[in-house]
Amino acid sequence: MELREVIGRRRSIRFVRPYQPVEMEKLQMMFEAARLASHWGNVQTLCGVAVVRDQASPELLEALNAVVVGWQLKLAPVIIVWYLNPNLVDQQPDRLRELVNIGALGFGPIEKKKEFLEEKFIPIFEGLKDMLRGPGISEIDCGQGIAQATLMAYELGLGTCLLATPNGEKILKILGAPEGCRMLLLQTVGYPLEHWEAGGQRPRLPFEQRFGLNTAKVPFPRSQAVVEELTRDKMFTRPAPLAEREKELEYLQRALDIKPPGLI
Repeated sequence: MELREVIGRRRSIRFVRPYQPVEMEKLQMMFEAARLASHWGNVQTLCGVAVVRDQASPELLEALNAVVVGWQLKLAPVIIVWYLNPNLVDQQPDRLRELVNIGALGFGPIEKKKEFLEEKFIPIFEGLKDMLRGPGISEIDCGQGIAQATLMAYELGLGTCLLATPNGEKILKILGAPEGCRMLLLQTVGYPLEHWEAGGQRPRLPFEQRFGLNTAKVPFPRSQAVVEELTRDKMFTRPAPLAEREKELEYLQRALDIKPPGLI
């Protein structure tokens, strides 16, 4: 399956088979995809823990339950806890040295590059260390890793859904994450019980409203030919609402014995 089709078909799958475990090999593949994602300065602050529900402690399971959509977390056979370790920013000088040594940073003779790195480049980043440890650019790059893991999951026939939690600090403490780490997201992982379209393509703001050319006031010119090409490549799927969605939801609610307080 081509990447365009994978992206187009990738939906948040909220209903998974609670009885079917996820193979360790597939979880590893998700982590491998996340590990290879680009990160500023090659610092790599993204970390994750795969929590297998049947092996988790009652204390951890209680902390993982979200306030609104706790039923998703109770159904999923695996929950990946994604978090950011800002302590790794302290290792940036070594990461930069690695980049120079493999020829991925700078021009000219290797000795000159090393000299410039030690005398100029590293001191600049050392002066920015406190800022770089804080929220901002690292979260963006961690998002790239999570996105790659999500695409890998779909390629492997898995369904996932990203959720926030108010219990981030407690969860990380139970998991034994290093001091100072920041919670990013919880990702439920399992085999889909609902159709891969998950009700169809969600509404999106107009293309021209979100993307510009040279200035935010000039909409990027959207080519209909490009839209048609991506449609042929199955990048775009049926728009919601799908006629069968309500019946599908009714079936899933009965099958999983879900008693939500409201929206699901």
